[in-house]
Parts: sequence; C-alpha cells; structure tokens
Amino acid sequence: MSELLAPAGSMEALKTAIHNGCDAIYLGMNRFGARAYANNFTLEELTEAVKYAHLRGVKIYVTMNIVIFDSELNDAYKQVDDLYNAGVDGLIIQDLAVFTYVTEHYPSLEAHCSTQMGLDDLDGTLLFKELGAKRVVLSREVPQEELVEIRRISKIPMEIFVHGALCVSYSGNCLLSGLIGYRSGNRGRCVGACRKPYTLVNLTEDKIIDKSYILSMKDLNTVSHIEDLKFADSLKIEGRMKEPSYVSNVIRTYRDALDGKATKQEISNLKKTFNREFTKGYIFGEDKKDITNVLRPNHVGEKIGFISKRVKGGYEITVSNPVSQGDIIRIDHNNSDILFPLVKIFDNNDNLVKEASKKFIIKIKEECFIGDNVYRTKDIKFEAMLLKRSQEEFKKFPLDISIYATINNPISVTATYEDVSISFETEFIAEKAKSNPTDEVQAKVQISKLNDTIYYLNEFYYYQENCFIPVKVLNDIRRKAVELINEERTKIVRPLKLDDIKYDKVNKEEDGINLAVFCNTEEQKKAASDLGIEIIYYDNVIRRNLNKYKDMSNKELLIGGYGGIHHYMKTNSFITDFSLNVTNWKSAYMMHKLGAKRVTLSHEINLSSINDLVNDYKKNTLIYPNLEMIVYGKADMMFTKYCPLKVYGQCGKCKKNKYELRDEYGNFPIISHNDCTTTILNGKSLNLIDELENIKHVNTFRINLTTEDYNESVNIINMFKEKIKEMKPTNLFNKEKDTRGHFNKEIL
Repeated sequence: MSELLAPAGSMEALKTAIHNGCDAIYLGMNRFGARAYANNFTLEELTEAVKYAHLRGVKIYVTMNIVIFDSELNDAYKQVDDLYNAGVDGLIIQDLAVFTYVTEHYPSLEAHCSTQMGLDDLDGTLLFKELGAKRVVLSREVPQEELVEIRRISKIPMEIFVHGALCVSYSGNCLLSGLIGYRSGNRGRCVGACRKPYTLVNLTEDKIIDKSYILSMKDLNTVSHIEDLKFADSLKIEGRMKEPSYVSNVIRTYRDALDGKATKQEISNLKKTFNREFTKGYIFGEDKKDITNVLRPNHVGEKIGFISKRVKGGYEITVSNPVSQGDIIRIDHNNSDILFPLVKIFDNNDNLVKEASKKFIIKIKEECFIGDNVYRTKDIKFEAMLLKRSQEEFKKFPLDISIYATINNPISVTATYEDVSISFETEFIAEKAKSNPTDEVQAKVQISKLNDTIYYLNEFYYYQENCFIPVKVLNDIRRKAVELINEERTKIVRPLKLDDIKYDKVNKEEDGINLAVFCNTEEQKKAASDLGIEIIYYDNVIRRNLNKYKDMSNKELLIGGYGGIHHYMKTNSFITDFSLNVTNWKSAYMMHKLGAKRVTLSHEINLSSINDLVNDYKKNTLIYPNLEMIVYGKADMMFTKYCPLKVYGQCGKCKKNKYELRDEYGNFPIISHNDCTTTILNGKSLNLIDELENIKHVNTFRINLTTEDYNESVNIINMFKEKIKEMKPTNLFNKEKDTRGHFNKEIL
C-alpha cells in the first residue's frame, strides 16, 4: 500500500493530518526549508511532533530543501544532528552538501531527494540511488507511464505529488520570485510571482494578445486516478501553507480513496476547501492549454448556483446546494470577483433566515447580471464537521495487559504493544478480601477505560489470590501502563554519528582565464566562431528533462541536470550548468567528484559567497575548484514544460514570431524550444564586465546569448575579450601561485 504523505505547517495541521489517516508527515523547521513563510516548527515542537506521530504509527520527514551557502553549512549540519537525535525518519533535501552530510554521517537516516533537485528520468534516479538516497521525489512534469518504468528499473522508493498547488516552472529552475520580488524560491521565500497578471505580446506583429494570469497553474487533483498511482511508494499532498481544514478535507478524501471507499460526494467536496480549479496534471497528460487558470489565481470554490432575479436592494440567487448563514460566496461577474459573506440572507418574503435550500436573497450594492455564476468559498457547516472529525483519533491500537495480585505483595503488571513490553509493580500491597474479592470482570471494566488514549484493550489476563483491589488502584494501573508503554515506544535509540571523512583531490586545477559563449541561435554561434571563441555551447548542451539522450561522441558537454551527468559521466568530458544550483564548496566538490571538468555557479550566489566557497574548497581539499560563472546575459527566469502561447492559439507560431510577457516593471522574452518546453527570460541583461577583476578564482567567464542578433553578439563578445585581455598583466587568475601571488612575493 502506498504511503499517504501529508503536509503540516503547524502542530494543529500535523494533528489534523494524523487524525484523518495519513501515514507520514512532512514539515519544515524555522531554517533551511522551502516554505519560510509557514509557521514551521522549533526543535522543541519538532520533538513533541515526532513523539505524537510515532505513537500513532506515523513517520516524520523534515524538509531541508533549499540551496545552502558556505556561511550556513555548519548551522545546517547542526540542524541535521538535532533532527537525527530527535528521531525524525527522513530528510527531504535539495542541496548536495546537506545530502552528502546525511549519507556520510547518518546512513540510517533516510535521505530523500527533493523535487527541487530536478530528478525527472531514470538516469537521475539511478545516480542518487548510487549516492545513497533512500527515496526520490520525481518532478511533477513526468508522465505516469515513465514514472512506472523508472520505479520498476531503479528499484528505489519513489514519491510523487498527487494533489495541491503546482509550480509552472520545473522546481529548482525558477528565479522569477528572486528577480522580481527579491525573494528566492530556491531559498524558501517564493512570493508566487507566477500568480500575478502578465500581458502576452506578439513582438513580430507588435500586437497585445491578452492580459491574464497566464502563468498561474490550476491545482493538481488525481484522486480519480488513485488506482493508477499505487505503484508509487509515497503519494504526496502539497499544502504546508494551507489551513488545517484543507488538510483535513484532502487527507481524508485520499485516505478513503486509497482504501477503496471514497464516495462521489466526498471527491466533489474537495472543491469546498482551497482550489484554483483542478487539473489532472502532466502526470496524466493534461493539455498545456488547460493546465492554467488564466482568469484568477485564488480560491475558486464550489459552484452552487446563479443570480436568477434582480430584486429591490439586491438579487435572488438560485442554488443547487443548501447555504447557511456564515458561508462566504463569490459572484463571478465579467470574470471579476465579488466576495460576499452571508451575514444576512432573506427569503422571498424578506424574512431573515439561517438556511436556504433552493433560493435566497442577498442585499448588495455591487452591479451584477442575471446569470452570473455563484460559488461558495467557505461552507461553515462543512468546516465545522472537518473540525470535529479532526479532534478524534483516526484509529486505536491494541494493548495487552496482564495483572497478577497475590496477598501481601505488590501487584505486578505487564503491558504489551506489538514487540514493545513494559512491567512494573504497584506501591499498593494486595490484601486478602474481607468478603468479595475483585474478580476479572470488575478489573477489566476499569482497565478497559482507554477512551482518552490511543489504545483499546486487546487481551486481558488477570490472576488474583482472593484479593480485593480498590477501583482507584485499578485506574492508577491503567494510567501508568499507558504512560510507560508510551515512554518505551518513543525512546530514541540510534547509531552514533560516523566520523568525518577526508576529501581527496578530485579535480585538476586549471590556470588562466577563459571566455565561454552560450548560443541560442546559429547566428550567435557564427559570431562566436568568427571571433575565435574556443568554448562554445550550442549543440553540446544537455538540458534537464531530455530523456532521450543523443550520441555525443567526442564532444565536451554542458549538462544542466543530474540525469545527463549519470548518462554521460563515463563517456564525455562535461561542465555542469547553473541550473544545478551550486552555492557551496561541498556541492562543487561533489560535481568534480562525479567528473565535472568545471562547475558553473548558481545565479543565487553573490561575490561574498563565491569567496567563501573557494576558500572552504581549498581548506578541505588543498586545491582550488574549477569554476565557471555567467557574467553576461538575460537570466533564465524559469524553465517550464508549459507553453503560454498555446493557451491563446499561438501554437506553432513561435517558429516565425517572437513573443514576450510584460508586467508593470519590465518585459520577459519567451524562448520556445523544439521539444515544446519554454524558457522565460529576464528582459534586463546581467552585465558584470565592471566586476570581473573582483571575481577571484573563477576559471571561465561565460556570456549567455539569448535574443541577440549577429552584430549584437559580436559587440558583446569583443567587449569581454578586451576586458579580459586588460586584466591579464596584473590579475591573470588571482591564485596564490599565479600572477598576483608572484607579484606580491616580488614586493616582499
């Protein structure tokens, strides 16, 4: 049976998820998790949460799924230590430094590869299985038939998303929030910039196509396909930012679906809590034009009726489902929302009523039309039911209790749950009964009063030697048995932390400064070739999600995904791309260890962090890493399987037209790839030409050409060639053994 994995952004949500039947919980701490704006957990709360969950047979996984800088590594490692000691079952990880820390020091702690790692094929899955992962979380973009095949061949536990919010970008490859809102998604601070409106423009024809929420994805809902998902080891519900009522509704529905008892009404009730309309997602082949809700980015609710008549002071609404005072409705008027809490509702005789089953009247000043659809965004009775249900234990556990009472001796008690057993003796000394001894029926009545616990009395053995046992003593026995069995079941006994390892020299230091050029078009490639550039990335680029790898014999590759690394690491020389988000020395080390000739730094890193990375790498390995850095170009805001052009009937027109998105702050060119994936660029070009001399220990500076023509490309390349030429006499490479070092020695 697949594990049902629930989100918890708070202790209340955690208990709600457990009381509605989840098998495992994922949650975040106050640092290093991808939901920095959730309530999250302190270490003290986490320790309580682990005990609460483990007593109920539920596992706890903690998210540490952001990129980490060198200045944070010690704190991140300390958090891993604390989580291990607190008894968590696994960590969901993005950064290679944290991943290898877990596998090197705590092999008994499950290291799960977060979806932010970008695993979307068999090769990437196999790579992390070889590196020690205990589970992989595959990208939401992978179709179900490929997931089945990856699971069959790799034989590593697989986790997939089955319900909740979808990112429009491949996870880990979105800079939209960071570049627009200065809050990086890869650092856990995504502001949801994809949920705002954008204008789609055909640049070739100088025509505005539409302004809409064109990047706002519908919410994933696969409950009707549950039988097709049971191949996966874990089914993950998104929602650490959601309120407990959402968790209650979704978890119980999927629990019942997995158990084969979900009703049509229950499935329909998923609309009663937060949703942006539903999609079956890429996993089940949703058409790209149907996977977004371009009209609104917020809660749609459930459709319950329409405006049927204009009346004095308001409108009559005809409904298909009963409404109650306290509900909140949304009137869809010309694709704009009128939200209205039902504080007062009236019948046709203008009487105040608390409920209405067919028609009711609201009094509002806003202008509406006959026929406007009405949705309910909050069902107060339904939420009351969810709250009541969430306060009840989902299931009880069998407890065996044995009592032995002999005259003039303490009473001996043993309690057993599965393979856990405890024994104790009472302070009470049993005495011979003066008249009626306490028989088995009387004792069992008191011992079985376990309603305020998670147990029910299973087997009961009672031996007494003509003794009388007061009711108070029996109650004390019951309470102490539960207390001690709980203590025993939540004891944390784990292997000690393994010693630190030594780091070999896994790369050969490169000298000098090189210039590389990434080309998006043939004319850009021609410009680079004409100017004598030796490092050109064009037909030797391996993006993530390129599942059918080509024969790349005798080519040095630029690889942007872990699958590509695994596929080519034994046959080709390669450079890792920025999309692998290297931001610390250990991640750079692991890339070199896997065979990377050079490691391209993430867009997330700044100058200070680069210096930290280089210094820590040298301190640990005694040599410098070979680094590449993008110093010019329109940064990739996101790489996505979605095509915004298809929504507005522009499919195929990308071959002859150029398009961009615009908002109030700037423009974002759209690059459509041959496989119908899309890159959305920042309209403003990064240009670090004046900072090159301050960037120490970087072997290769890269120019990323995107929308430039031949002449623009020539000018940009020449500009950087001249700058690097100027740097060489005094600042060749800034290594201690190179020009600067020698120059300093000469002065001394």
